[in-house]
Amino acid sequence: MAKILVAYFSASGVTQKLAKRLATVVNGDLFEIVPANPYTNEDLDWENSKSRSSVEMSDRSCRPQISSVADNIEQYDVIFVGFPIWWYREPSIIDTFMEMYDFAGKTLVPFATSGSSEIGDSGKNMQALAKGANVVSGKRFDAGVSEDELADWASQWI
Repeated sequence: MAKILVAYFSASGVTQKLAKRLATVVNGDLFEIVPANPYTNEDLDWENSKSRSSVEMSDRSCRPQISSVADNIEQYDVIFVGFPIWWYREPSIIDTFMEMYDFAGKTLVPFATSGSSEIGDSGKNMQALAKGANVVSGKRFDAGVSEDELADWASQWI
């Protein structure tokens, strides 16, 4: 049986709730990707081009620092990576996470939350940062997705 990790970044709590439910469904360990500098509501104002999130997302080389460390990541076979969709892709802090670890030989499964935006090229973006890993295209979920739907979707990789 595969050893599973559900790693996630959540700015508002929506992705956190989904990640916790997914971890329960797949019987996986849970890891929160915590920014070294927490995001405020002002930082997340996507309508303000000078907000922190807008500035980060306009610079593809931006790598916000992470204060949490996933111990023994080498023990996991499948890693679900969750995040909110920002500007039609994964937030820059996910790029930081992807570059922090050696994911060679692992299956990485993106999952995202959004009111309406799809997951887009997040899987391809993450694959470019995770040499030797198998990063699948992933899926965006509504906040109220059922545990049965999560289990059915996740069963492809566990």
